[in-house]
Amino acid sequence: MMQEPSFDPARVSPHPYATQMAERREREAKLRPPRGETLLYLNGVNKAFDGFKAINDLSLVVARGEMRAIIGPNGAGKTTMMDIITGKTRPDTGDVYFAGNTDLTKHDEAEIASLGIGRKFQKPTVFEGHTVEDNLRLALSGSRSIFAALFHKRMDAEDERIEEILRTVRLLDKRARPAADLSHGQKQWLEIGMLLAQDPELLLVDEPVAGMTDAETEETAKLLRDIAQTRSVVVVEHDMHFVRMLGVKVTCLHEGHVLAEGPLDAVSADPRVIEVYLGR
Repeated sequence: MMQEPSFDPARVSPHPYATQMAERREREAKLRPPRGETLLYLNGVNKAFDGFKAINDLSLVVARGEMRAIIGPNGAGKTTMMDIITGKTRPDTGDVYFAGNTDLTKHDEAEIASLGIGRKFQKPTVFEGHTVEDNLRLALSGSRSIFAALFHKRMDAEDERIEEILRTVRLLDKRARPAADLSHGQKQWLEIGMLLAQDPELLLVDEPVAGMTDAETEETAKLLRDIAQTRSVVVVEHDMHFVRMLGVKVTCLHEGHVLAEGPLDAVSADPRVIEVYLGR
């Protein structure tokens, strides 16, 4: 009688998701610059549309682990700047580098997202018919189809990641509820969570507190400060009270270039900023 072979865990192939996570961590350890070093570098960037110069000799440096607030009047170039960083728009001239030597002008939107740059638009876009947890699983799934993402075998590493994100975005007690039942502010948090599920090194967040209650606005400031402990965050915002809550360096754009930069009190006291932005 043949003896049944004993179970050897070492011979079992790891789940692709667990392997993917391990490989990603290894890549991050090698590629991410030390905290405080330059992560995003824009220099002499220009972009014109039909003769209108939306970006005019723009230079900006964001360090790894830094959260930066971008302010400025409508038409200052804030959206175009984010479009250029994410590959939606190509600059006419100038340098745009990420994580050292990655030239973002040579990559499209999908490639830039995979490099570690996530963007959240002003209006939240979530799968309202799915639960909060399943929204995060869909974001975590990467290239899997929606069907495969929802019904694949759940692994411990994935469950732990979902739990961590739910705690971060203040939605742990809402995990089983349909996204449609969330408040506007909670949908904003869920979309931020969906970005975190893709593990970006840099988050670009556009007016995250528009339409939020005062309590949600305050909690969003705390949430973004928590996120900035482990990655870089660029926040475009008009709500100066919210910007003050963030307590970060501020860059004011005007006519496509940097008008002033520094602590909020210094920037808001700049006569040029008062004239073109705060005085309106």
